[in-house]
Amino acid sequence: PGLHRFLASKEQFHAYLRARGEPGGQADGRGKEEEDEDEVEEKEEEEEVGSCQNEPPAKRVRSEDLGQDGERREDAGAAEKEPAERKRARGQNKSRPCMKPNHYEQRRLCPSVTQGCAEKCYFGSQCRFLHDVGEYMAVKPADLGRSCVLFETFGKCIYGVTCRFAQAHLGDGYQNIVNTDLAKQWEGKSLVRNNLSKDLQHQLRKRKFIFKKADEYLRGLAKPHGNGGKGGKAMGRSTEEREVSNCTTPQEGLGDSPGCPVLPEQGEDPKPDTLQSPGPTGGEEASSVKTVGPVTDEDITKLRSCEKKKLEIQGKLYLAPLTTCGNLPFRRICKRFGADVTCGEMAVCTNLLQGQSSEWALLKRHHTEDIFGVQLEGAFPDTMTKCAELLNQTIEVDFVDINVGCPIDLVYKKGGGCALMTRSNKFEQIVRGMNSVLDIPLTVKIRTGVQEKINVAHKIIPKIREWGASMVTLHGRSREQRYTRGADWDYIAECAKIASPMPLFGRCFCCFVMWTESAAFMGIRMHFFFGYRGALIKPWLFTEIKEQRHWDISSSERFDILKDFTNYGLEHWGSDTQGVEKTRKFLLEWLSFLCRYIPVGLLEHLPQKINERPPYYMGRDYLETLMASQNVDDWIKISELLLGPVPTSFTFLPKHKANSYR
Repeated sequence: PGLHRFLASKEQFHAYLRARGEPGGQADGRGKEEEDEDEVEEKEEEEEVGSCQNEPPAKRVRSEDLGQDGERREDAGAAEKEPAERKRARGQNKSRPCMKPNHYEQRRLCPSVTQGCAEKCYFGSQCRFLHDVGEYMAVKPADLGRSCVLFETFGKCIYGVTCRFAQAHLGDGYQNIVNTDLAKQWEGKSLVRNNLSKDLQHQLRKRKFIFKKADEYLRGLAKPHGNGGKGGKAMGRSTEEREVSNCTTPQEGLGDSPGCPVLPEQGEDPKPDTLQSPGPTGGEEASSVKTVGPVTDEDITKLRSCEKKKLEIQGKLYLAPLTTCGNLPFRRICKRFGADVTCGEMAVCTNLLQGQSSEWALLKRHHTEDIFGVQLEGAFPDTMTKCAELLNQTIEVDFVDINVGCPIDLVYKKGGGCALMTRSNKFEQIVRGMNSVLDIPLTVKIRTGVQEKINVAHKIIPKIREWGASMVTLHGRSREQRYTRGADWDYIAECAKIASPMPLFGRCFCCFVMWTESAAFMGIRMHFFFGYRGALIKPWLFTEIKEQRHWDISSSERFDILKDFTNYGLEHWGSDTQGVEKTRKFLLEWLSFLCRYIPVGLLEHLPQKINERPPYYMGRDYLETLMASQNVDDWIKISELLLGPVPTSFTFLPKHKANSYR
């Protein structure tokens, strides 16, 4: 039918949502005078709240501004008439409110009580948490539902009385009920891998982890080599000492919370303990006994590039890494819709080397992720090479990706991300060093360049191939363009030919990639499509590509996806108050992208261009209209349908300034 018949003004849109979709706009029984008073109050609140975003200019679209083809008419004089309206908020909301656990619960139960070992509380009588279950239950917030996803899935909820759905598994005397038969089915199974063990964290914080291969490589860089010997020595020593000393200092309060054990078996991956334990001499070579045979003696025989594990992902769909929203529960959603390859969020190598729990959490891998990689960011060869060796020994991963495409100032000004494209010596040392210590493929993500009209990727790609990378991902924009312009697919195709025989994959913001066009149009080495920010707007993108169809998904089906995400979030982050609110936070961040989706049944022309904001429109039902709102309050309303009422004084501001308004 086309979008025209569904277009609405801002007032009509919000009036419909206030009326909960009922005709006449009087669904709540209020009179017109009361609604007018509310509108005046809302306007006053908008003027008072300075931290909230104004309405995005792209939403200020009237139906007469749209041509017959559905495209917005470009008025040459509009920019001069309304320069302020066309300027859009960009970047991050750096001063976002931070809601800490004590904002939700003033008096919390000691984790030792939840785990059934109250007598072993480390703090004893000085513990600031409650130890009396009855006293805690008297002040505990009300339960959010009658069924607990952990109890129904695993037969046991490890959060016990602190679970916000505890009525589903609490017996007499607040005893935690266990479904023995169901619990036995999961016994001994590792659902989430790549956990940071306490022993490994202690070694990293005390700087006792042995980087044998990395140290050998860095010693080679420190040796004089002609004119560059002096500079190489400076990098090999001073840079290493400067960066590692600044970034490996132990920090208090970064350990795993005792109240959030690993689900469901509370076990740790034994691999880190067995592979990276220091030898009996505590820093020297592990043994003086010579091994027999070239296969086991790494000092004599090293893996050649052709002997490394191959990354067999030709013809597969790849969910590219994305910070904040590319978390484990979201990746599970995309796996269910057909994503073949997944990658964790970008992790900073220096934070990993110092054993930060929050950074190691980005490396966690769900057991359903059969092909999984991690992405690292860093600016110097010493930290990046050591981090690569650390991950090679301690986690299960299929490939490691270097992020040389991150455009944000925080990373760029420190020499990482896109800045490495202008620091060719450091870039080469990082790639060669990481490749020398990894037993798995190394991939590199780059952009077309730093400046908008100066492409340099075609010059760098042959060097990356020579340095030993197995694959290159090219984002078809420069750092200055960020995500706002269209990707330069012609340039990507040119770079694909230059990269041959190394695979090169195009990466773009607009990931509603036309499955009607063969991947061959990208060049002979374009083997699979990427889901990136487009997957945030429509995670069923992978199903559309595989089935070669546009899916007119209903609002109830989309709401079921949100239900699954909340269940996955409660499994991953916990079903206690802290876990519920963390799930809510990431749900709201995801909703800031989901609201940009326009249902296929409303479009006149396919596909939707996702880097353009849709005008106000009325959905085919109330829920579809609610999901189209770019108002934070409406996102919170959706979260309350799934996770219950928000805590008192709850506030939320999306990570990106352009993502919402009040």
